[in-house]
Amino acid sequence: MERPDFFELKNGSKLKLPFSQTEYQNRLDKLRANINKNNLDMIILTSMHNIAYYTGFIYCSFGRPYGCIISEKKIVTISANIDASQPWRRSFCDNVIYTDWKKDSFLKAIVSIIGKDKPPKNIGIENDHITIETKEKLTSLFNFSNFRDVSKDLMKLRIIKSKEEIEIIRSGAKIADIGAEEIVKHIKVGASELEIAMTGRDKMELEIAKKYPEAEYMDTWVWFQSGINTDGAHNPKTSRKLVSGDILSLNTFPMISGYYSALERTLFLNNADDASLKAWEANIKVHKRGLELIRSGAKCSEICHELNDIFAQLGYLQYRTFGYGHSFGVLSHFYGRETGLELREDVDTILQPNMVISMEPMIMIPEGKPGSGGYREHDMLIVNDNGAENITKFPIGPENNIIKN
Repeated sequence: MERPDFFELKNGSKLKLPFSQTEYQNRLDKLRANINKNNLDMIILTSMHNIAYYTGFIYCSFGRPYGCIISEKKIVTISANIDASQPWRRSFCDNVIYTDWKKDSFLKAIVSIIGKDKPPKNIGIENDHITIETKEKLTSLFNFSNFRDVSKDLMKLRIIKSKEEIEIIRSGAKIADIGAEEIVKHIKVGASELEIAMTGRDKMELEIAKKYPEAEYMDTWVWFQSGINTDGAHNPKTSRKLVSGDILSLNTFPMISGYYSALERTLFLNNADDASLKAWEANIKVHKRGLELIRSGAKCSEICHELNDIFAQLGYLQYRTFGYGHSFGVLSHFYGRETGLELREDVDTILQPNMVISMEPMIMIPEGKPGSGGYREHDMLIVNDNGAENITKFPIGPENNIIKN
């Protein structure tokens, strides 16, 4: 039996995607305008976030390559045979499946879409995502072609959110609040970080399913940290059991069709000492000022500098750990990150309406010092013509978040 290197299979029918056909077509039209502007013949996407953004399909790599070819007339995803027709059902476009029977079937599938007779002169690729091995093989296959990095151009196209994107992000912010409310009910002495985190994750996934009954459900998560584990913003949950007086960090992250939302809050269990309260209130002061600074026309680096000055005046600048905020959209802890829209000293982007950005100052005081622990607050804001709309509603501060269950 001769088994193919690649093939097409339309098993079942197309399913409802997170966005309308018009939305996907608008994104594709803007990308093709960029392709023409930069004299490219086509783009080969390889990242989870860009393939999801332009097609609706979120792949599960498990060590296998995935791709999407976009030219003036074509848009085709390339997926592994292990997924069968799910990539076709869950995408805006056509799909080619490659097999594992022989080496480099993924590359043969690319060639089948691009064609051999007239090799493209200029091909766009994502230098921040494509592996060195894949790039070398593509260069060998298309040795008359020039390869150009388009990752930053693609990021810029994603930074301004559409109405449909903002709607899904709003839903995510509401669900993050719901998850946090559930978590607070289970915070008590003797409960573990893991046990508490599970309650919030389960609640959020059920809420997503209610709101989006035709979606796929994947990657919603909670980081619930206590004590010394609060020192890192991305520290995983553990089986550590809570004790009275613990500093806590509550972080809920609902994922809706590849779109990430976030809520983060500092809490204490039963009581907080004076040094902890002082540090907590300092971080909240910076947070509240940051919320006021987010508006159309503001420069990311200038917001950062002003907040640095406040931390310095309060005596905590040396404890700051990362940037004050970042963009939202197609991203998660596995993929994404729009580095052109972050509140950092080295980012000079001007905020514009329909950008979505967080305000999330954090300080970390090491063990052995008064008030030790990690303090972090996180709200999501939609920039508009009049300033910004804060879509995070969960309460903040010692008056609300010293938990006595």
